[in-house]
Amino acid sequence: MQRKNPVWGKWVVAALAAGALAVVFVNMLIDNMPKGDPQKVEGYVPWEKESLELVESLPLQDGGRIKPFATYAGFKMLQIHGARSMKVEGDISDEAAKASAFKRFIWKLRGKKPGVYTLKPTEWLMDTLFRPELAVNLPTFRVDNSQVLEAISIETKGRRDRYSYAEIEPGIQKLIGLAQSYEPIEKKQRDPMQQQVIDLAYNIRNYESLLGYFSFARRGIELRGTGSETGADKRADLSAVMTAAPQLRSEIATAQSEGREVEPRLQDLLQQVLSAANYSKYGMFILPPKGASDTQWQSAGNSIMGVMTMESKDPKSAIADVKLMETAVRSVPVSGKEFRKHFAEFKDSVEKHAGSRGELQRIGMEVSYFKRDYFLNAMIWFLLGTLCALAMWGIGSGKAGKILSWATLGFTVIGAVYCVAAIVIRCLIMNRPPVGNLYDTIIFIAATGVIFSLIVEWISRKRFALGLAPILGLGLIILARRYEVGDAGDHLDPLVAVLDSNFWLATHVITITLGYSAGLLAAMLSCGYVLMRGLNLDDGNKDLRRSLSKAVYGCICLTVFLSLVGTVLGGIWANYSWGRFWGWDPKENGALMIVLWTLAILHARLGGIIKDWGLHLASLFTACIVAFSWWHVNFLGVGLHNYGFTAGKGTIWVFYAVMMLFILFGAVAMLVEHFEKQAKIAAKPKAVEGMEA
Repeated sequence: MQRKNPVWGKWVVAALAAGALAVVFVNMLIDNMPKGDPQKVEGYVPWEKESLELVESLPLQDGGRIKPFATYAGFKMLQIHGARSMKVEGDISDEAAKASAFKRFIWKLRGKKPGVYTLKPTEWLMDTLFRPELAVNLPTFRVDNSQVLEAISIETKGRRDRYSYAEIEPGIQKLIGLAQSYEPIEKKQRDPMQQQVIDLAYNIRNYESLLGYFSFARRGIELRGTGSETGADKRADLSAVMTAAPQLRSEIATAQSEGREVEPRLQDLLQQVLSAANYSKYGMFILPPKGASDTQWQSAGNSIMGVMTMESKDPKSAIADVKLMETAVRSVPVSGKEFRKHFAEFKDSVEKHAGSRGELQRIGMEVSYFKRDYFLNAMIWFLLGTLCALAMWGIGSGKAGKILSWATLGFTVIGAVYCVAAIVIRCLIMNRPPVGNLYDTIIFIAATGVIFSLIVEWISRKRFALGLAPILGLGLIILARRYEVGDAGDHLDPLVAVLDSNFWLATHVITITLGYSAGLLAAMLSCGYVLMRGLNLDDGNKDLRRSLSKAVYGCICLTVFLSLVGTVLGGIWANYSWGRFWGWDPKENGALMIVLWTLAILHARLGGIIKDWGLHLASLFTACIVAFSWWHVNFLGVGLHNYGFTAGKGTIWVFYAVMMLFILFGAVAMLVEHFEKQAKIAAKPKAVEGMEA
């Protein structure tokens, strides 16, 4: 006699599913919606679409590679603002003012209000560079702890909010002083408030370098003493001063040789040039080097100083570049059309030099990659697949169940295609194999985990692995997006030198990451098994249970094979790079733990020491070991494999807790099932004796 399927069991699973979906929706809102109420910015008018499209593909050098302006803006905004969008309330645009009643009605349905604009990274950075008088009022800075602002006597809005540069400006000097006093403290010993003070100070300084980047183009150089008694002094373009650099240098040399002081007006002029160059020295490297052998691009400030110190290899081109920047920046207040005309001239000059160096091939591809947002689309399709999978399991067999299974398969395949397409494009942009940093591993495991799940479904045909595929993909894509926000680093940038080997990235790293994927899939299947059998949701279907056990056993076999091969390959790479095969590094120990644990599971299973329950409980613990090797070792701060990945510390402990709860639930369910069997066995002889009597 089988246990009846308890109604409360289905309600438990439904509640878990509803809670998980709620977390998903909250994460999607956090990830994609601007935070807080729109901030009022007097006189704000959005950039025209044509201007945005022109600027977003401007090439520049950052993080060791050539990337488009849009990518630089995206990660810079993520670092300072904590999101890739912000809302501001400004003037009503011409489009809104001339909109028809029907269009206004559609806007109202969509919750769009005329005069309220959602700024994306390119718009935000263009405001910062070209319209600093407006940018200082944008809610740019994310402050997670209001105590940071209270410490510098700034009025706060709430415990966690966003502030403009203008709001923080009165306390900047005090903020810098506090940050300098905290910096000598070892990072591990700082409390969260101290670290946030340092982070905010760095963000302020970085933002100031962007605000003042084109100040030389807006203001020029003041020529002291050239004005009349009632009029202001005349101003000269910096490019004109650069043209006169040889004469200025000659005048300085003559004064020094004659033992007299340089004329005060000349000293003042040179000081203004130095200040202008320093403002634009660090923000962006947007000028390709003129020498064919040079690899480092120049900022506007470097180019200015190169000409003024007579160290520039091509001063004529450098002066022309500065002149183009001056003309483009000064055309911003005139009109969008005028700005595009002059900025296009500057951009053409940059692209001409970059193109002759072969550094433009992937700029358009990268702009398109971030615009299409492949992983957001994949997340949406996986979410649809997850909803269909839950409905499929709830309805069961029958025509409706088959329709839902096909829908689940379709949505999941589309999501997987988006993931694979994104990974392929990333490989082309980076010119390396798909896995090189922690972000890469998440999206790679998401894609391969879904593919492995579909293969398991193709073999078993039980609709169980099919339902898990979109859930696994959805969870990992959300993790990738949350990690990207927390890390705020450009995950397409070149790798550290020791990792820069396409051969070993394509062999060792991919093999070991596939091992992680197989191990996590085994744990996911076991999570389903434990819930299904513990709550008797399968009505004691032994065929389904055997299929799941076989699938988990196969995944563990795949895990041990890939992990072992990957570990050996890693040892060979370590011997080649570091001169030793094995060094008991935390990452190496983690890989060894996976191999030893999975080997122990397989031997225990073959020897009959563990049966189905034991296999699945051990498989659940495999996920903890995989997570430690894959993710947790990066937080330890030791070992040659520690590359500075620290985002997501809280996530790993939540994951451990969830897996241990599954193990605890499975152990309790196993004991309950065991005692029920013993009770049935004990009751059976008594029933027989009663019949005989």
